[in-house]
Amino acid sequence: MRLIDEPTLNTIDDYNNQETPEKRRAVHLIILGLVFFSVILGCIKISNDSVSDYIGTSQAPGITAFPK
Repeated sequence: MRLIDEPTLNTIDDYNNQETPEKRRAVHLIILGLVFFSVILGCIKISNDSVSDYIGTSQAPGITAFPK
């Protein structure tokens, strides 16, 4: 049972490598943009990777491994 207005695969413009060069270029630009964005986020993550959780001072050095 097939509907009258239902498209077939051959009428869809992206089926079987029938896409337009503009669509192909747009997809490539989106992929390259996402890769570039992830590289920038990775560089930001690497540059801000040093964590300093130490809150002790010289008068109160914080938690010691062996209590006195």
